[in-house]
Amino acid sequence: MSTPFLVGLVGARGHTGRELIRLIAGHPELMLAYAVSREFAGRPVAEVAPEDKDECVFEALSPEEVAKRRADVVILAAPDGAAAPYVEAIEAHAPGRIIIDLSADYRFNDDWAYGLPELNRKNIAGKTRIANPGCYATAIQLAIGPLVPKLGGIPSVFGVSGYSGAGTKPSPKNDPERLKDNLMPYALTGHNHERESTRHLGTKVRFSPHVHPAFRGIVITAHIPLADKMDVAALTQLFEEKYAREPLIALRNAPPELKDGTNRKGVLLGGFTISEDSPNGGGGHAVVVAAEDNLLKGAAVQAVQNINLALGLEELKGIL
Repeated sequence: MSTPFLVGLVGARGHTGRELIRLIAGHPELMLAYAVSREFAGRPVAEVAPEDKDECVFEALSPEEVAKRRADVVILAAPDGAAAPYVEAIEAHAPGRIIIDLSADYRFNDDWAYGLPELNRKNIAGKTRIANPGCYATAIQLAIGPLVPKLGGIPSVFGVSGYSGAGTKPSPKNDPERLKDNLMPYALTGHNHERESTRHLGTKVRFSPHVHPAFRGIVITAHIPLADKMDVAALTQLFEEKYAREPLIALRNAPPELKDGTNRKGVLLGGFTISEDSPNGGGGHAVVVAAEDNLLKGAAVQAVQNINLALGLEELKGIL
């Protein structure tokens, strides 16, 4: 049996951290080296994630202590704005170590590979600095990406997420009582994932996020203006050809619902529709619906894909 690659996890007590521990525990070539959580320091990781087979204990490690600990990969699952001290310390003490950052901090940095394998695989393999995409941004780009060469205007996306996407720090967006029988719009313009999708698709996107009472899951509906007329058969064929060799992308004719994305390791695309109207002589609008789990393909599963690509392993090892 080969020696496993060691993985350090910073931000281990969060919702995504719990999913990462589960995936690392089930991966045949990864081992959890340490799990950083100041709040849970001293408690066994198995209390939060029973799948942990490495008998780790949560630790309160400084960035310098993280950098000096032995690990092949460090996953940063900390809130936005918290990654830089860890990155700087690792670059000072272990510059060749792989870093997977799950925050938004490096998604706009050209020195970091953007980790959406289905659209950017060739630029991820073998890299040591990988920015994991946002959960909404993953669904948005996979829904719009195949149609970018055919755009006749700015796509508009309506999105709904479970409240786990708001993290563990208390706020109205993750308050079950506030969300009960409710749908909460927020970040009406300039949402991080709108800017992220715009940057990496290379075309402007409008996005309206909402949060609702379910714990997890995402569904987005993308209205995509077309430059030239297209029928539903051609639209569906375009997506079938684009994702034919992508095991984590599934297609169906009916529009997926939010519950279809919950606990799914990949993204489900469907509802392929073309509007009958063609305003201003254009090609009308395509409509594509995407459903995913914000904690899995929207975060932890994608991180493991990127770890596998960075280490030269089979991309879906430990996932399927």
